[in-house]
Amino acid sequence: MPERLTETLMDTWTPLMILWITVLPSIYMAPMNQSQVLPGGSSTGLKGLNEEQRVLHRSKRGWVWNQMFVLEEFSGPEPILVGRLHTDLDPGSSKIKYILSGDGAGTIFVINDKTGDIHAMKRLDREEKAEYTLTAQAVDRDTNQPLEPPSEFIIKVQDINDNPPEFVEGPYHATVPEMSVVGTFVTKVTATDADDPVYGNSAKLVYSILEGQPYFSIEPHTAIIKTALPNMDREAKEEYFVVIQAKDMGGHMGGLSGTTTVTITLSDVNDNPPKFAQSLYHFSVMEDVALGEPIGRVKANDLDIGENAKSSYDIIEGDGMDVFEITTDAQTQDGVIRVRKPLDFETKKSYTLKVEAANIHIDPRFLSGGPFKDTATVKIVVEDADEPPVFSSPTYLLEVHENAALNSVLGQVTAHDPDVSSSPIRFSIDRHTDLERQFNINAEDGKITLATPLDRETSTWHNITIVATETRNHSQVSRVPVAIKVLDVNDNAPEFASEHEAFLCENGKPGQVIQIVSAVDKDDPKNGHYFLYSLLPEMVNNPNFTIKKNEDNTLSILAKHSGFSRQKQEVYLLPIIISDSGTPPMSSTGTLTIRVCGCSSDGTVQSCNAEAYVLPIGLSMGALIAILACIILLLVIVVLFVTLRRHKNEPLIIKDDEDVRENIIRYDDEGGGEEDTEAFDIATLQNPDGINGFLPRKDIKPDLQFMPRQGLAPVPNGVDVDEFINVRLHEADNDPTAPPYDSIQIYGYEGKGSAAGSLSSLESSTSDSDQNFDYLSEWGPRFKRLGELYSVGESDKET
Repeated sequence: MPERLTETLMDTWTPLMILWITVLPSIYMAPMNQSQVLPGGSSTGLKGLNEEQRVLHRSKRGWVWNQMFVLEEFSGPEPILVGRLHTDLDPGSSKIKYILSGDGAGTIFVINDKTGDIHAMKRLDREEKAEYTLTAQAVDRDTNQPLEPPSEFIIKVQDINDNPPEFVEGPYHATVPEMSVVGTFVTKVTATDADDPVYGNSAKLVYSILEGQPYFSIEPHTAIIKTALPNMDREAKEEYFVVIQAKDMGGHMGGLSGTTTVTITLSDVNDNPPKFAQSLYHFSVMEDVALGEPIGRVKANDLDIGENAKSSYDIIEGDGMDVFEITTDAQTQDGVIRVRKPLDFETKKSYTLKVEAANIHIDPRFLSGGPFKDTATVKIVVEDADEPPVFSSPTYLLEVHENAALNSVLGQVTAHDPDVSSSPIRFSIDRHTDLERQFNINAEDGKITLATPLDRETSTWHNITIVATETRNHSQVSRVPVAIKVLDVNDNAPEFASEHEAFLCENGKPGQVIQIVSAVDKDDPKNGHYFLYSLLPEMVNNPNFTIKKNEDNTLSILAKHSGFSRQKQEVYLLPIIISDSGTPPMSSTGTLTIRVCGCSSDGTVQSCNAEAYVLPIGLSMGALIAILACIILLLVIVVLFVTLRRHKNEPLIIKDDEDVRENIIRYDDEGGGEEDTEAFDIATLQNPDGINGFLPRKDIKPDLQFMPRQGLAPVPNGVDVDEFINVRLHEADNDPTAPPYDSIQIYGYEGKGSAAGSLSSLESSTSDSDQNFDYLSEWGPRFKRLGELYSVGESDKET
């Protein structure tokens, strides 16, 4: 349909357009550029106009135009003729060439360079590009020289209704309160049309509702949606689906349209009161239920939601208003009934309550519909439970003197079974609260007695727990705290608060206070402490000191005279008797040490030693310390000098008689003979017949153990010492667990029938007589070398 309409319009308007360009440029376009003329031009008319119009002679251009038009979306078998360019300079020959340049020249728009006809080669869309600016020029075909200046013109794409309205922001969601009056604003929608709003009615939109009547209406031109029915109830229907249509061409036949959806939700208002699901509720509860424990729930339903559905519950009547309470569960909006006071089946077995539920947020517009509250009756039955014993008092306070006799009764606790079928009670002490077992209790009557002596000065309070248990049901147990206060008796004598040592100046004056002493008493009399001070009877007439009681319960020591001397007596001892005011009174004797000291003129103590008194005048304590330090330093120097003299360095040069070409190893200890058992196993030599196998070396502990070698079989009635020693030396030399050097092995037993005798150092002569060691050379090469060494030593000794 749009294409056929476009073709029809083009068939009708194309000749007229060509006429506008080629025949009537001065009529259609002159108001814009009548003054644009080419110098030397002949006329503005076209061929075919009368001569009256040609007689106007003025300097103007050969053609005049400003814009051309082409219908959008036009398509046909051939290119569309947009217009024709012509100049008066064209005599009709082929010497003039028309050139076109600018937007789309050569691609979208093509000009016939001979006739000046301009054709559109493609379908044009005004919504993509509404106009094209091009430049036309006439040039000489042979020389390409311009015959006149280029002229600019515009080709406008003429709009057709080819775009439907669109709701860019859709779909829409809106909310309006329920029960709103007719005409209440809901929301506004907006559609857009891509067609030209200033040309025709292609973009003139009209709105209407396709779905959603009769609940809502829409303004045709403003697209404002309003309510159309009164008292729409959210509880009946909460959400509405509305379809809105926007149609162009002013809503007339043939216009294009677009639709969108609007989801309209009714918001809640408090137009419904709460309502209990039932008028009577029954609950049962055990009498031993804990305080604050919920025993039941009631519910008042409200068709509203959110804040409008919130209700508060209250007990307005009943015989248990002070025993029970009701609160609102914020999550479920239930009324929760709880216990405020203890229940007692034996006292009251049932309660009747009247509860009320009322909306918290009230809408005044709907008060005429009735009260927004409801009531219900609640019956609560108390059931009997086996209760634990009940003490006559929640706590007990007992008092006992600290000198109370053992097994004396301190007090009594009582308890009873509150159940109808009363059970006997047995009492006991929780020993976790009486670890030292200082108290006992009679299990039958609850009398508490003293088990160990008490001392108030050690502990004034004792807190124990008494347990009461039903004899018929041991699981029913009650506990009560018992505080026992230990009362004081006067069983501690007062004494000095601290060890006092007084200082008396030699230049002191008579009556001068030497020291102020205080006393303490571990007892705690009700009226406070009051101490009496006195000197021993034999010290009452003390010629040197006297005492004076002060008002603050302290004692002042005063000197009777002056002229005390350290040389005469350095220390004085003054015994003082301290008595308390208890019944019976307690007393003790404390001795005050008074030291005579040298003081300065202002009474500052300087020295209390008698030796310091005989020091030379002018020699201070600092000078004495310096002298002592010098003496000690001199003694240290002398000791160091003597020590260095004793530790002289030994000469490192080998003597001439020790200058040998072999490494001589000296052994100053030849062993203890038969008694030396530290370096070897003496049993090997003492009883060689009974030993068979390898004996590890004792001088060095091997890191690795190896299998012992099979020893030589013992010779009956004797031992070959030479062979025995050679075998042992061979084993020691090849032992992988020992360092790579020989060890001296000492044997205190040479075997039976040895002509050489013992080699033990214990049997060696202690005299300085000469010995002949030539016999050693007969024992083998090793002993031969040993004999040579001893011979050399004897030779040197003789030399």
